[in-house]
Amino acid sequence: CVCVCVCVCVCVCVNYLKNLGLYQYHAYSIIQYHLYILKYHSITFWHLLKAVQKNATKGDPENEKGRLILDSVLTEVNPSTALELGTYCGYSTVRIARLLSPGSKLITVEFNPAFAAVARQIIGYAGLQDKVTLVEGPSGDLIPKMKARFGIKSFDFVFLDHWKDRYVPDTKLLEDCGLLRKGTVLLADNVICPGAPEYLKYVRNSPRYESRYYKSNLEYTKVEDGLEKSVFLG
Repeated sequence: CVCVCVCVCVCVCVNYLKNLGLYQYHAYSIIQYHLYILKYHSITFWHLLKAVQKNATKGDPENEKGRLILDSVLTEVNPSTALELGTYCGYSTVRIARLLSPGSKLITVEFNPAFAAVARQIIGYAGLQDKVTLVEGPSGDLIPKMKARFGIKSFDFVFLDHWKDRYVPDTKLLEDCGLLRKGTVLLADNVICPGAPEYLKYVRNSPRYESRYYKSNLEYTKVEDGLEKSVFLG
């Protein structure tokens, strides 16, 4: 069981870096890395970060394969202010920030300090630190402080990619704090797998939103997943 979990974890991490365009693996490298992990039962994202820093082109955030839905929505919205809930290790953060116009700003929120530490390195290595502000802590505590702390009147774009059971509470909190304006676009990831049924029910039945579902696949699999784009109507 441990071996299977480790192998799956490595495959996901390897593909994560490949999709980010920061690290090129070949078959032998993958096999050797699996053997090392299975032998010592030790892997951290810091190992992966070191691989990124060793093999990537510094200052180049481009990738080989894109999350085309996210890119398309971002290009359409062209936000001046953007919020990401759930930084993880910085993959979507980099994707969003690289498409922002000069002078635009992305605030990204991550609860886990270890993930946040890695994400800061990834963001800096991509040369996007001037566009991105990463804050650590619970989204429920940080959202009410956004206006005072960052001088944000409202967000043009919000990407939800954190704990799925926080999608609805945090969306309502954004509403209550006046951080959504008429026309703000919310894009929620992984609404099918692992799923966010309460969120879908909320935005699809609320007169305050106009929603559309975009079918996709769970990362690195053929399992159906999707993103929900919701426009705040005020």
